[in-house]
Amino acid sequence: MNPAMALPDSFTVIEHPLIQHKLTLMRRTGTPTTLFRQLLREISLLLAYEATRDLDLEMVEIKTPLEPMAAPMLEGKKLCIVSILRAGNGLLDGMLDLIPNARVGHVGLYRDPATLEPVEYYFKMPDGLAERDVIVVDPMLATGNSAVAAVSRLKRAGATKLRFVCLLAAPQGVQTFASAHRDVPILSAALDRELNDHGYILPGLGDAGDRMYGTK
Repeated sequence: MNPAMALPDSFTVIEHPLIQHKLTLMRRTGTPTTLFRQLLREISLLLAYEATRDLDLEMVEIKTPLEPMAAPMLEGKKLCIVSILRAGNGLLDGMLDLIPNARVGHVGLYRDPATLEPVEYYFKMPDGLAERDVIVVDPMLATGNSAVAAVSRLKRAGATKLRFVCLLAAPQGVQTFASAHRDVPILSAALDRELNDHGYILPGLGDAGDRMYGTK
């Protein structure tokens, strides 16, 4: 069965040629850690561009060197980017290149190797979360359990305007996330085939955190 079938409307693959090219380089086994980090940062910037496409604007009065005018600026409190530790920081860095004034939050989760369920160990957010657009980032949407737990925690903390951005997604993870959070759009650079018995995405690119930081 085609993995793209029966997926929710909330899920979007960003098919920009530059994203797809850089992702292929990241997938290669021989890509070194330094290049992997650089490519992830570059893809993150491009994903951020798409993820912020529909942010609200307001008209403000400014003066150009020639005359006054009404011009558009982002409305409301500054955007918040929330990284699911640790691998989410790879996406966070690139997004901050594009949106340097964004506020940053962190959710610390690890996956229990036996149950594959997420366990929270850290949660730190900026104030005014209910009034901010929130982008949650994690390179892999595999089982979907960590992403579901992170977004559920953010909702309990008051967040109402959320979207989730990842590098790779598996059909199972997309379905799990959408079932729990139908109101939260999912943007991904790719939809891969399936999960293996250990919950890793296939064909995937391995463990994103290990490849980013040179750990095993």
